[in-house]
Amino acid sequence: MIDGSTSCVLCRFHRQDCTFLEDPQPRKRKAASLSEEEGIHGNITRDATRRPPQLSSDKTWTPRRSSGDLPHRPSNPSIRKDPPIDDYANLKGPSLLKKTLGLQNHRHSRFIGPTSEYEQILLELDAYNDKDEVPVGLSALRKVNTTDAFILSPDEGTRNHEDELVDLDAIEMLVAPHGQPLIHLYFRIVHPSFPILHKKVFLEKYQRTHREFSPPLLAAVYILALNWWSYSSELALLPKPDVPKLEKMAFKTMNDIIHRPKLSTIQAGLLLLQRPEGDSWALTTQLVGLGQDLGLHLDCSTWRIPTWERGLRKRLAWALFMQDKWGSLVHGRPSHIATTDWAVKSLSESDFPESAADEDDEDGSTEVEKGRTLFCEMIALTEILAVILSNFYTLKAEEDIRKHARDGLPPSLRMENVTMRKLSSTGYLHLGYYAVEITLHRRIIRSLSSLDDPSLVSICRTAARARLVSAMDFVKGLRPEHLQSFWYSASKYCFALIGSFVSLLWVTAQEKDEAEFYKAKLEEYRWMLRLSSKSADFLERAISMLATSTGVLVKAIPDKSNADFALIRDVNHVKSQPSSSSHVYADSAPQSHSATHDHSDGGAAMQQGFLNMPDMGQVGNSFGFQPYRQDEGGAPVSESYRGKDG
Repeated sequence: MIDGSTSCVLCRFHRQDCTFLEDPQPRKRKAASLSEEEGIHGNITRDATRRPPQLSSDKTWTPRRSSGDLPHRPSNPSIRKDPPIDDYANLKGPSLLKKTLGLQNHRHSRFIGPTSEYEQILLELDAYNDKDEVPVGLSALRKVNTTDAFILSPDEGTRNHEDELVDLDAIEMLVAPHGQPLIHLYFRIVHPSFPILHKKVFLEKYQRTHREFSPPLLAAVYILALNWWSYSSELALLPKPDVPKLEKMAFKTMNDIIHRPKLSTIQAGLLLLQRPEGDSWALTTQLVGLGQDLGLHLDCSTWRIPTWERGLRKRLAWALFMQDKWGSLVHGRPSHIATTDWAVKSLSESDFPESAADEDDEDGSTEVEKGRTLFCEMIALTEILAVILSNFYTLKAEEDIRKHARDGLPPSLRMENVTMRKLSSTGYLHLGYYAVEITLHRRIIRSLSSLDDPSLVSICRTAARARLVSAMDFVKGLRPEHLQSFWYSASKYCFALIGSFVSLLWVTAQEKDEAEFYKAKLEEYRWMLRLSSKSADFLERAISMLATSTGVLVKAIPDKSNADFALIRDVNHVKSQPSSSSHVYADSAPQSHSATHDHSDGGAAMQQGFLNMPDMGQVGNSFGFQPYRQDEGGAPVSESYRGKDG
């Protein structure tokens, strides 16, 4: 509740009466109420229209009209001029933001590490345990438990801080008067599948003024929402705002706020990376460093911060982990997050503030609980990817595979589970799985040669062929509900990777017939992508990536068998290796074990070691992914992804 208002934030946002009902709506679970610490209780009902609220009469805002009444955007739209809240501790009435650590509006926080100028033993003295903050000059020390502490510094005086309100107003002007419907669109479609914001916190701030946000976060939310402009009956017939100008403002202000980092800085960066052309290893690297400044790599379970912020920190931390690992895969760069310095606990249901009762009934919305499960499963898949990268794609393998067993993929995330008149983002999880699987087989195929046992070569190549066929069947079976939904930033690369894998199998083919098979498969896959791109614009980027990576290079593949090429390549590779090396690695992450790696016998040892690793057989069984196919009548058909070769 905002002071002086008779309606809560969410009911005002959805333009409905604020009431309390004894029973929840059918088919939806009771919405989880906020804790006493946060000062808000009760369930919130929602009508089927899910419209944004009208602002109170004391705000300056352009009146909302139907699309028929407003064919053109006003040349000089009005925006609110309310001053932002300086210190959330001074807010009257209940607010989620009063005790926040990472989202204060006038200060930013930095974690005090064990090797900093602050002596950790002094910080652990009892004299400081009962105090929320200890003044240190213009800054303050804030202890969040007996050992962890942060230094809180004022935003004032940091780079371009005085321009922040001007930048926020400029961003709002670019989308006015459509700011609220765009935010409504974002929380309908993007947020359920990528829950790195806290919806109630965001809406509480926006209800007061757009000036309470960090500029790049506000811009990033608008930029992503604009991808689904046509999914709003209120916006579909109107001209879209200038996206390039929004992006320019987002990156300009992003460079400013890194000098006063907050959780919103990480949120803004992660959202900007999800744009169709937004992938950037430099920005990913920067976000990892800022996340460590903010303590996102730590276990915050016992911290003295609001419950909602603990959940938000965990979701943000894992989103950053995913961006780092998939960025490492996409760009072929070393990962910046090491498991030895990663203490974040796994996500639980309590870390997600929304439930089915918060879901929007409007056509084209994303299902909240499916999105939550999707996010968690993508994290689990990323942990497997991290293991593969650290074992097969580093100069020195430092750890062995950890156990990632899960008891099957949740039925709600199967590709054929599509709800009528709903978008489904589950495709990016399944596509990511195939990309991870191909990344592993890619390394194995590269290391094969005619020096190896023919039966071993046959087993590995047959398995790779089966994985390729399954991946292509998956792409072929994508429906409009999948293609037009939200796709994770690495998806473009994953689509292109399937084509690159075909070219690898083609250039290493042992027989002419096999080479002709993969040559035809590459052309077939290019055609599939071109057809699918008619329903998903972002696939144009995947087509471009594939054309760049294979279009010219495959022309050099000779018509005859490439066995001799593989033999020469393998002999040269062995000659260039050191004579012997042996390492013992111990992974300090949970569910890990120690292993001894002997790299003295080149690629053959790696292949044989892979085949002998018992854990690898469990990866497929536990995840239970299946290709999505349709029969001649259009009905979904599932078959084991492992193929006949097992």
